[in-house]
Amino acid sequence: MRRLLLATGNPGKVREYRDLLCDVPFEVVTPPEAGIATTVEETGGTLEENARLKATALAEESGLLALADDSGLEVDALGGEPGPLSARYAGEDASDEDRVRYLLSRLGDVPWPGRTARFRCVIAIASPSGRTDLCQGQCEGFIMLEPRGANGFGYDPVFYLPELGMTMAELPQEAKNRVSHRGRAAKEARRLLASWADEQAS
Repeated sequence: MRRLLLATGNPGKVREYRDLLCDVPFEVVTPPEAGIATTVEETGGTLEENARLKATALAEESGLLALADDSGLEVDALGGEPGPLSARYAGEDASDEDRVRYLLSRLGDVPWPGRTARFRCVIAIASPSGRTDLCQGQCEGFIMLEPRGANGFGYDPVFYLPELGMTMAELPQEAKNRVSHRGRAAKEARRLLASWADEQAS
């Protein structure tokens, strides 16, 4: 089976993408499994730029079709922060707990109606020949006053989904995959990957 390089070293993303892409006509492999040690710096100013940077660099190096994403939390009361800086919002070596704590400190006493936010995910699929396709998904919610839930990663414990009455971190993985920004972007990515596979077979 043809291989698809999943261009991330984030264990949480690897787990989610193995579930989300379980039915694609490719064997999903990580950079270590493909013998790739390169780390691509996210120097773009947008989620789209960062996803494209990572996918194209690793496709070129590996000779494989590569899928990369960049995801971000956009908080309206903070002017859209942290956005593309979500993973580095509290510093380069900060833990998920550090980032959540810093986010809540930035919001301070912002009242509930003003704590609107969204998760956005942009996926780039790149071939070694230079073709790149983009797809994206987003999920609307609110930022909690304190974390809730033990599932997920990143900002999931403080991202509240009003239609479900839970934070992202309180959802079972299957339910999260249905409603999350990453799940919605991956749905489009699955369609694109099936199209790429058909084109390669013809």
